[in-house]
Amino acid sequence: MPALTDSAFLDTVADALAALPTVEAVSLGGSRAQDTHRADSDWDLGIYYRGSFDPADLRALGWEGEVSEIGGWGGGVFNGGAWLTIDGRRVDVHYRDLDVIEHELAEAEAGRFRVEPLLFHLAGIPSYLVVAELAVNRTLRGTLPRPERYPDELRRSAADRWYGTARATLGYAKANHVPADRRTELAGALAVAATQASHAVLAARGEWVTNEKRLLERAGLREMDEIIASLFAARDAHALGQAIARVERLFARVAPEGAERTG
Repeated sequence: MPALTDSAFLDTVADALAALPTVEAVSLGGSRAQDTHRADSDWDLGIYYRGSFDPADLRALGWEGEVSEIGGWGGGVFNGGAWLTIDGRRVDVHYRDLDVIEHELAEAEAGRFRVEPLLFHLAGIPSYLVVAELAVNRTLRGTLPRPERYPDELRRSAADRWYGTARATLGYAKANHVPADRRTELAGALAVAATQASHAVLAARGEWVTNEKRLLERAGLREMDEIIASLFAARDAHALGQAIARVERLFARVAPEGAERTG
């Protein structure tokens, strides 16, 4: 059982992380930053460092768990972190390079971003994810820039790119997996396409995204569960084609303004 109250726990951990060499700020993210957490939700903490950060300094705190090297989670904007247990609580620590953050903040304002692969994320992550974190997370120690709004240029570019990618993924699945009756590959492609389309919907609305966990609900695409389940009850390619047609209609319904809506 935890020995500390939630408030005392958070203060203790934030103080310890803020005292690490080169760390200039600490933030609370995830469901706990947005007051949507459950009692058993984990704690997501970001450490923002300037210049370089040595994960050995984090290991030296003696907390149980795994601490990655810089770049250990694939590099890019999501460049590593730790999975820890502290006072009986599950804690994720994310490394955030302030030079990278400031660059991506400027890129987002100009409407530029890239998509990077990341474990457990179907569509990968947009590089503006770290900007989204600044907008929705709580700064616990130090100071961090906080975007006042979702950049207009990013709304347009992200909505267009994500929706175009979703349409391309769907088109490939329709042309290749349906005729060959490859249902597992088709289900996977539809799940990826739905995630990409959800990114487009939320970008068009100017809503920040920090992970994929509730992405389909937020975008109004939870109907994809039923459509994907229907693939494995379908008897032939015609029935699979009907499922694809349902997805096309669903995507057309949520398409950003100005996007191509036809099948």
